[in-house]
Formats: sequence, C-alpha cells, structure tokens
Amino acid sequence: KLDENVARAKIEAAKEMHFVPTFLLTTVLACSGALAVMSYRDMFGTGKVIFGQSDAAMLHFTGSMKWFDESNGWKSTQGGFSAVEKISTDDNDMGGFFVRKATGAAALGFHLQKLLPIILQKSQVHWGRGHFQPLLWTSILGDLALAGYYVSNMEDFKSAGAQDMGFAIAATLVTEAVVMAGYLLATFALKEPQVKAKTLPQGKGPNSIVSKILTRTVVIVSGFIALIAGRDFFFPGQELPFPPYDDIYLEWTGAFIHSPPAGSIEADEHGLEAPLHVGDKFVSRLLALYLLITCFQKLVAGFFIRIGHDNSGETKCRIFWQAQAIADGLLMFAIRVFAPAALTASFDEDGIAWLWDMNYLF
Repeated sequence: KLDENVARAKIEAAKEMHFVPTFLLTTVLACSGALAVMSYRDMFGTGKVIFGQSDAAMLHFTGSMKWFDESNGWKSTQGGFSAVEKISTDDNDMGGFFVRKATGAAALGFHLQKLLPIILQKSQVHWGRGHFQPLLWTSILGDLALAGYYVSNMEDFKSAGAQDMGFAIAATLVTEAVVMAGYLLATFALKEPQVKAKTLPQGKGPNSIVSKILTRTVVIVSGFIALIAGRDFFFPGQELPFPPYDDIYLEWTGAFIHSPPAGSIEADEHGLEAPLHVGDKFVSRLLALYLLITCFQKLVAGFFIRIGHDNSGETKCRIFWQAQAIADGLLMFAIRVFAPAALTASFDEDGIAWLWDMNYLF
C-alpha cells in the first residue's frame, strides 16, 4: 500500500514537472484562440462578420468590408484571396487589401506562437525546468503592447461605435498577460530539479549562443523588417532613402493618404481628408506593431537564450522557431499573392522591387 502511494506521488510530481498547468493552458486557448480566429478571418475572409454587431462596427471602422462580397452565394469571393485582382486601381484598392491580409497573417503568426507550443507540447519540453519562460515573458510584453495600442485608439473607436470590440480585445490581451505573468513568477519560485549533467556541443559553453548562423540571419532579415515596421508604426508616411521604391510602396498601401508627411505634396493633396482615413492608419500601424513583436521574439531566441548548463537552450529556441516558421510562411504567402497587383502600382516594372525584396527576406 505504501509503495503504491509513493509511486502515485512520483507520477503526479512528474506530471506537474512536465505539463503546462491546466488553468494557463485553458486561458491561452480561450484568449489567444479567440484572437487567432479573428486573425484567420482577417487573412482568409477579410470583412466577414463573425462576432455580431461589435465586430461589424470594428470592420466598418477599419474599412475591411469593402472587399467582402457574398452576392453570388458559395461562388462569391467573400473577402478571400480569390478577391485579389491582378491590377491595382483606385476603385479596388489592392494596396489597402494587402495591408488587411498581411495584418491578419502577422497577427495569426503571433497568436500561434503562444498556442502551438502549449497545446502541442513536445515530450522534451518540460514546464518545471523553465523551458517556457522565454515564451511567457515575450508573449506578456507583446500582449501588453497590443492592449496599450488598442486603448490608445479608444477615442477613435468611440467615434465609429467600435469601442465595445476594441475594449473586448484589449481586455482579452490583458487577461492573458496577467495569467501568464502569475505563472511565470511561479516558475521562478519552483525548486530547480536535479538533472544529470549533459555534454555540451563541441566548442560551446553554457553562455554560448545556440546557433550563430541563425542569429546572423535574424539580425540581417528581422533587423531590416523591424526597421521598416518601426517606420510604419512611429513615423507612418515618412519615406526612407532605402529600400528602393519605398515611395511607391507607401503610395500603394495608402500611407500618403492617411499619414501625409508635413510640408510634402501629399500633405497638400490629402491633408484635409487624412482624418477621414483614421481606420486605415490604425490597421497599417497594427500590422507594423505585430511585425515588431514577432521580430522581437526572433531576436530573443537568437541573442538572449543561451545553451545553459543543462543544454536546454536549443529546446527553448525550438519553441520559437517552429511557430515562427509557420508565421513567416503565412506572411510570405500573402506577399506572393499580391505581387501581380503590386506590379501595376507603378507605370514601370520597378514598382514591384520593394515587395519582391520583402518577399525574399521572408
């Protein structure tokens, strides 16, 4: 009888050491799951109402419903990728459509980064050994940044009657962040388990970077993307001297309309109507914020996670790498689909150069 109780206690302790706590898993599944569904809608069914009147009000505010058509029943495009046209015009606004699709892809990638490692937990990834700590604290910062952005735009939401959905999204992000923070603090309080010493990779020590090749790649690629996204978030509409044809990209995506640079020709042409396009500006900056968050997580996996004495660094990095590969694939797919439309954004073929550069980087 005593042996059975001891064996049962050991099994329970092993489960607690390995599995993600049930309440945390449920919270992430509910919060990130709901946000992932909305992101999936934004990418594959732009403009489709799925959460009632508050959702419809937010879609009206962001101007996402102009591409949704269900007049022909099941044959309708319904905001999917079949609605993408090969030629950009002022009427079809393929640049704005691209921003909505890319925002959905980037948002879906971020929420999958939280969902996949926790729901589909690998056998070698253990909760009690702190393998989830980098994912938790980067996700907390990402959630709080997004929630703060939604709260900062609450006055604009109120003017369009979309404050309920804006508040719901912000509250969902904050709730998830608070629960994650609680469990993150709990992992620091856990007593470190005794593990057998493992042989480290040849030529590396506990403080070594997991993969120098991957780190260099992240610096080059994600660093460049973070620079562009930082411009779009903090200084929307401001043209950079590089990459080439940046002005064409800004014009195609409508940045010169909702955020014309002061003292420019665009300000003279669109300065008065710019406040009417506050929803377009919100979506454009939201895309930039999602890209900044995902680039931040990539940099954390490349720079801040080290091999460690127990050789757990690669395990922690793989939690990021697997979901990020899917996120990059989603965004690259959106870019490739809009390539023909981007080609017509200028009178010459050089107009596509910027988008092809981004496609190559992803």
